[in-house]
Amino acid sequence: MAEGLVNIEQIEDARKRLEGVAVQTPLDRSRALSHHIDGSVFVKCENLQRTGSFKIRGAYNRISRLGPEARSTGVVAASAGNHAQGVALAASLSKIPSTVFMPAGAALPKVEATRRYGAEVHLTGKDFGAAFEAAVEHAQKTGAEFVHPFDHPHIIAGQGTVGCEIVEQMPEEVGTVVVPVGGGGLISGISVAVKSLRPSARIIGVQATGAAAFPVSLEAGKPVALEDMSTIADGIAANCPGDMTYAHVEELVDEVVCVTDESIAQGLVYSAERMKLVLEPSGASGVAAVLEQLGDLRPPIVVVLSGGNIDPMLLLRVIRFGLSASGRYFAFRTRINDEPGALAALLARIAELGANVVGVEHHREGARVQLDEVDVALQVETKGSPHIAELVSELGEAGYVVERL
Repeated sequence: MAEGLVNIEQIEDARKRLEGVAVQTPLDRSRALSHHIDGSVFVKCENLQRTGSFKIRGAYNRISRLGPEARSTGVVAASAGNHAQGVALAASLSKIPSTVFMPAGAALPKVEATRRYGAEVHLTGKDFGAAFEAAVEHAQKTGAEFVHPFDHPHIIAGQGTVGCEIVEQMPEEVGTVVVPVGGGGLISGISVAVKSLRPSARIIGVQATGAAAFPVSLEAGKPVALEDMSTIADGIAANCPGDMTYAHVEELVDEVVCVTDESIAQGLVYSAERMKLVLEPSGASGVAAVLEQLGDLRPPIVVVLSGGNIDPMLLLRVIRFGLSASGRYFAFRTRINDEPGALAALLARIAELGANVVGVEHHREGARVQLDEVDVALQVETKGSPHIAELVSELGEAGYVVERL
């Protein structure tokens, strides 16, 4: 390993420290993904880890090492959710007070879980960047130890224990490990472990297209901050790599690919439907990359499912989004004459075309409609994109103007 990088000895030391704290999560073969790419694919289920993500590994490895002075002043962190829960639990287990700053729009289940694990939670700012600044300011004012979400050797070493488990649990020599990437702590640790134990294995990182800081940073040869981010995958929405994580990725990671929110949503739906696993969007990003067969995927492949902490309301929206992207759900608006039987005729025609209506909104008044018209918004279950195209075409021929929602 290059000078300054975490080494396998530090990761093995973290494994000893994590005994009885982090669980060894399952690594199972996915028949569905294996069939999809015609090669062996396994999934490493960190969504089943304590706190619902891998974050407890790094957080506990970092916090449990603090000395008496740091323990007395406590720890502080910033997070959109998963790191918050990891820090809160790790601090409670270490009998250290913790304060966590989270964005004002953080998912309520993640906020409540962080409080249940023992942290004092402050909601501040519109995004992670604002929460991060508030946490750093709190550390400077109070002397609390700031626990960075990814750019620290103890954090990276703790996350690296996932890589050791992958190598040990695989029934055959691992060919490729696919890892979700935000700030880069997880992929940095996994890369050190896997490359140390299986040098021939490939490491592929996956970022959300709307929060892809690593590709531009690697091209520039240094960490570059994004001015704007937009993605449903808040768990991998970091606007800039850390100096340390950038060095690890540059040295050890073979490729970084990007997936759209549409692909992530489809990956989440696929995981629930075909693998019976509930994931958060960031946890499904690796599945999305395999479904699209991005990068040089050499079987046997291990996909790290990094987390499963998803707000049920977001889950409903993402599932609908994923179904729509795959052509299994279609929302549209049309207009009908304001006369008896007109709505029944429209619904009958949709039924004849094999679509199942799951929602109807009927508006007789509004700026969009004429005096003798009714505006109708519908949600229907469909059988794929060709079926949607047929539905739109046939309704058009029947005189309905279809506007997709």
